[in-house]
Amino acid sequence: MYDCMIKVAINGYGTIGKRVADAVAAQKDMKVIGVSKTRPNAEAFVAKQRGFPLYIADISKKEAFEKAGLKVAGSVEDMCKAADVIVDATPGKIGATNKALYEKLGKKALWQGGEEHELAGFSFNSSCNYKDAIGRQFVRVVSCNTTGLCRIINEIDKEYGVNHVHAIMVRRGSDPGEIKKGPIDAIVLDPVSVPSHHGPDVLSVLPHISITTMAMIVPTTMMHMHAIQMTTKKPVTKERVIELINKHPRLGLIKKTAGLKSTAELKEFAMDLGRQRSDLWENCIFEDSIYANKNELCFFQAIHQEADVVVENVDAIRAMIGGEKDAAKSVAATNAALNFKTIQNNH
Repeated sequence: MYDCMIKVAINGYGTIGKRVADAVAAQKDMKVIGVSKTRPNAEAFVAKQRGFPLYIADISKKEAFEKAGLKVAGSVEDMCKAADVIVDATPGKIGATNKALYEKLGKKALWQGGEEHELAGFSFNSSCNYKDAIGRQFVRVVSCNTTGLCRIINEIDKEYGVNHVHAIMVRRGSDPGEIKKGPIDAIVLDPVSVPSHHGPDVLSVLPHISITTMAMIVPTTMMHMHAIQMTTKKPVTKERVIELINKHPRLGLIKKTAGLKSTAELKEFAMDLGRQRSDLWENCIFEDSIYANKNELCFFQAIHQEADVVVENVDAIRAMIGGEKDAAKSVAATNAALNFKTIQNNH
């Protein structure tokens, strides 16, 4: 492990940023040295409650923050100067505008899946390419859907060889806290054309995989659902697939005995288990949906859009610093700090 605390700055304290900040703060080898906000809203008060120093992009707004009772530690540039690694969790497409600052300061930075692969030149998933991220200056953690796809595709590919993946993403319309997005009463093809962006995004991590993806948006806030069909090079069995899922630290099996058949019930279960923010960091694969016959494998998996990339951010930080060369050890450390045991261990 790193021989001293890794100083992490969180640029953007929203849906992902606040979760990454909490996950980083829980690690034994990391410290949150600051988070940034653009306005004094409720999340800024959460940062204050957590004890995270608060920095702002526009220092001219300092008075507005302090009138609201929020102490400003300095500018975003001040925060970045003090960091070993910057996690850019600003809204999609905004993060690209921050790269010049990180380059000027000579800092390591990682972005989220809302940015293009070319911004960092490297897309990350801890299950697939941790070693390739070691020592890099810039890294992009792929999106929630791509993270979920990469984890399970890579595991099946290692065991059986994957000829082709066909995945249909039924996507949530907005996050629970968002009130300005829809649809309210529609199923929206996103996009109408095939493939959706998810397939090419998987290729940024697993370039040898043949994959076709389709996506739609539906009126729900509780997770995404994937319907996945794979053809394999070797015959596949349901029993072995379940073994692989159970062995993987971030693949969760929703057992038939739990009686769960919806994303709403999954979120309720996570809440009852005491998960912070009822977050599900793992793929949630429904045991009873797993169909294996000769060289065909099908299943449903639910992906929590607010959470599964959070643990990936933590592992990416370790890889970039280079203090931990072993992916499995980093994943184990991240999970242990969050008291994260995959969902099948709780039912």
